[in-house]
Amino acid sequence: MATRIALLSRDQIDKLPDRAREVVEYRKSGLSLNHIQGCPLDCAYCIRHTYGLWDQRVPRALMSDAQAVEKLVTHRYFQPHVTPVQVFNRATDPFLPVVRPHTLAVLEDLDERELTNHVLVITRHQMKPEDVERLNQLRHIKLTLLFTYSGIDNKEIEPYPSSVAADSLKLMSRPARRRYRTVLYWRPLVPGLNDTPEHLDAAYQLAQHADATVFTGLFYRGEIADYYMANGLPEPYDETARRKIVPETLEERILAAFGNTTPLFRKTSCAVAYAHGLADYNGHYGIGPELCDICPLNQLELCRNAHTRPSPDRIREVSASLPEARGLVVVDITERAAVVSGLETEQPRYYLQHALGFQVHDVHHPHRERRHGRADIGWKGEKQDD
Repeated sequence: MATRIALLSRDQIDKLPDRAREVVEYRKSGLSLNHIQGCPLDCAYCIRHTYGLWDQRVPRALMSDAQAVEKLVTHRYFQPHVTPVQVFNRATDPFLPVVRPHTLAVLEDLDERELTNHVLVITRHQMKPEDVERLNQLRHIKLTLLFTYSGIDNKEIEPYPSSVAADSLKLMSRPARRRYRTVLYWRPLVPGLNDTPEHLDAAYQLAQHADATVFTGLFYRGEIADYYMANGLPEPYDETARRKIVPETLEERILAAFGNTTPLFRKTSCAVAYAHGLADYNGHYGIGPELCDICPLNQLELCRNAHTRPSPDRIREVSASLPEARGLVVVDITERAAVVSGLETEQPRYYLQHALGFQVHDVHHPHRERRHGRADIGWKGEKQDD
């Protein structure tokens, strides 16, 4: 696994922002590997803003692919065959021409270890016919390709055209027999920007090519809002939020446009699990009809059969190996979720959620009814998001 992208020196790495130096980080949909950072696509809403990496447009490596994979699989949060993994989802596109060899090397390394973990690769870039053959050789990991598509045609917000992701999705979905799965990652949906009937119909037509579709809104964090204001971009909302924003009326229009003829999901893990014929590894079934009312009946049955409410002792047992969870307090356990306190960051909570296959919520950041873990902005009875 030779490194094809220039390696940063130790001194250069030490000068990076703290979070940029964290090569392995738990994010909501999985343990995220990001040893290559830098992207020229310049989507204005990119999460790189929040990591202090927005100005890094040339991909650079913090370590070799082999070192990165070893760091991932020996990480205290990694559970073989359990932990969902994401590759290059925070600071670059995994199928940029210079990044592609590293992405393939990482996937093949994980597969050679005979790991059966979910592995998510999110891209908006051009994929090639030879990618089909290469990825079909992976025998163990449960690989899902998620194609980020928004339909946004404002080049100041999204310079790289959505049509590329649409073509890549069609290409990679075409083979009747394939080991990997494809998901239309319809995001970010923003009122007044990409929610016309024509936009919704285009997404519906594109969804016919995918194994599943998930829709979601915009992460509108402070750093992103500052960038919008500084560059005179149309500000989509009057306030920021720690969760993604999908206004109620927008969701209603999306559900109406899709009807019940195409597999559509509100949560990434739900779409990924459905595409592989498995129960949701995030345990969203406990949230109930408000989240699962659009799921196919066979998927509901899979998730129902896998839904097991843990005891307080079981939660404490799973958390015992994490030093940062020593202050954990189990506040409540319902059919919806285990509610906990005493965790200083989100990461150990994600670890517990995937180890248990059951929703784990922080008492200080409640998931409000019908919000599905989203921001309150744009919902009736709106309250300030925690």
